Amino acid sequence: MSAYIARRLLLMIPTLLGILFISFVVVQFAPGGPVERVIAQLSGADTGGTSRISGGGDFAQRAPGQGGAGSDAINSKYRGAQGLDPDFIKKLEKQFGFDKPAPERFALMVWNYARFDFGKSYFRDVSVIQLIKEKLPVSISLGLWLTLLTYLISIPLGIRKAVRDGTRFDTWTSSVIVLGYAIPGFLFAILLIILFAGGSFFNWFPLRGLTSDGWSQFPWYWKIIDYFWHLTLPIIAMGLGAFATMTFLTKNSFLDEIRKQYVMTARAKGCSERQVLYGHIFRNAMLIVIAGFPGAFISAFFSGSLLIETIFSLDGIGLLGFESVLNRDYPVVFGTLYIFSLIGLVVGLISDLTYMWIDPRIDFEAREV
Repeated sequence: MSAYIARRLLLMIPTLLGILFISFVVVQFAPGGPVERVIAQLSGADTGGTSRISGGGDFAQRAPGQGGAGSDAINSKYRGAQGLDPDFIKKLEKQFGFDKPAPERFALMVWNYARFDFGKSYFRDVSVIQLIKEKLPVSISLGLWLTLLTYLISIPLGIRKAVRDGTRFDTWTSSVIVLGYAIPGFLFAILLIILFAGGSFFNWFPLRGLTSDGWSQFPWYWKIIDYFWHLTLPIIAMGLGAFATMTFLTKNSFLDEIRKQYVMTARAKGCSERQVLYGHIFRNAMLIVIAGFPGAFISAFFSGSLLIETIFSLDGIGLLGFESVLNRDYPVVFGTLYIFSLIGLVVGLISDLTYMWIDPRIDFEAREV
């Protein structure tokens, strides 16, 4: 076991390096950049609604000045740099680290990331770690409660559908689930807002944030109520498609076990259907469902979060990543990519270990890695 875990941990190093390298190369060829963003803002050409460049006024005061020698090279390198002092552009490049060649910048990034030093955001005077900490509560809330709710509803429903396979109950529940899966989450979120958040009909649920104003002054029980009151609509919108996947996974897993020889043997020995289902089938059928919980949580943590966070004005990781890409805030982009790639790799290892914990007959260490 220890040798298998050690091999998996060592394999994470080249995997992370590969992810960072490919992303870094793609960014080098992508149009625009932090220097171009500052130039665009100073020239009034930046129309991005998410731009948050701190110190823009100071840049504007130092920027004017006709270029002397080297101004033509600067102008050809950066669109919109005409009329700006080349020394000012060079200072911008140094500030953002673009005065160094790309291989040196990549090597420095890898060295810093190995020590979990992700630096500061280009356009906010906050460290990347602090930014992620500020946004995590929203994304964790969405991912955690969505996963728990999905399991609590989908597993019993999937078991019942497997037991009553082919009946009218199985048919109409499958129709409802497939219909819900076909509806895009963001479209359903808009429908919920129109119906229940003051759109055109009822004003039962809030439309912004995870808590109400003055939440810290509420009694403890009212804090809990207010928290779930804000979460209700986003969780329903995100869970529409998640229920389908988990329900059919559970149903098919139980159907596979129900048809096996040991089930017929248990019935021939006089075991009741309940004893057969929960005494013999349940553990084997739930192996893939339970072992997939870490992966399901991470999936719920990220999938669809951007649109849902935007629609319900939830300032989470999804929205942070989207704004960082638009603003070319590379420390935040690469920092979040590194952290959550690492989390994904660790979760994959945890999922394998969960398989082994649930069913000791599984031995990943015997495989060739």
